[in-house]
Amino acid sequence: MRKLIFSMCCVFFLGQSLLSQNIVRLYEGKAPGSEDWNYNEIQIKSPWAGNGVMIRNVVDPALEVFMPDKPVSTGTAVIVCPGGGNVWLSYTSEGTAVAEWLARKGVTAFVLKYRLNKTPEDPAEFEKFVQDFFRQLLAITDSGVNAGETRPRVPLPSEKYLGGEDGIRAVQFVREHASEFGIDPLKVGIMGFSAGAGVTMHTVMNSSADSQPNFAAPIYGGWIGDSKIPAYAPPLFILAAADDPIAAGSTDLYKAWRAAGLSAELHLYSKGGHGFGMSQNGLPVDSWIDRLYDWMKVSGF
Repeated sequence: MRKLIFSMCCVFFLGQSLLSQNIVRLYEGKAPGSEDWNYNEIQIKSPWAGNGVMIRNVVDPALEVFMPDKPVSTGTAVIVCPGGGNVWLSYTSEGTAVAEWLARKGVTAFVLKYRLNKTPEDPAEFEKFVQDFFRQLLAITDSGVNAGETRPRVPLPSEKYLGGEDGIRAVQFVREHASEFGIDPLKVGIMGFSAGAGVTMHTVMNSSADSQPNFAAPIYGGWIGDSKIPAYAPPLFILAAADDPIAAGSTDLYKAWRAAGLSAELHLYSKGGHGFGMSQNGLPVDSWIDRLYDWMKVSGF
């Protein structure tokens, strides 16, 4: 469990994907709400997994586009939001690896690089920050506390959660450029992991009826607290492991969606911990993305 928790937010970027065609910026000029952010994005090779890359201090939100081959294209689009505690992005196992898998299935995938809380730029200070971050995280998991109980509700639009605002803008951007990407504007979904599930749910809870994603998939995350669910909210695919206290609110999210008369599907694996992403650990949860794809197909996406 500790090993899985420790790796949950680390980015392991294993090389530029052959399926990735381009990176597009979400905003012209400075992103609204962070015009005074004058620091640079940082990518660090991680010693924890094959010298991959951790992305932090994101200032300029963007989408990395993964296009399927035309003969297999389904017209469906999915925006993928990596997790990382809102302080970095697990860009490979919760981002590009997911996008590559979806593209092979005919889905046009967009990995969202959303704005994060600033971390220390000095390497030594950042190392201490990481140690403190995981110490606090392990305190939650070791105590067995239901982390979902301590999560705040999804911020309201007036509260401007900038990562969540990037999720809303990403859906709008993909729809605006649907013809260029060869996708159906009525088949635009969003999914996210951990903090990325928070971005996903912020997008769902705070989008207007005409800019709402058509489906959403919060993976080990996505609490809503006492926030009111919009009547026009889309169907949800919810997935987590039962031994992950951070995602213990997944069942509550499912119940809330069903109580509101909305469509939802819940998968809760007995083992897997937090942050498994696309890693293979010899557990049933390893094939979770197949369940997502099955749900997308039966739901018409």
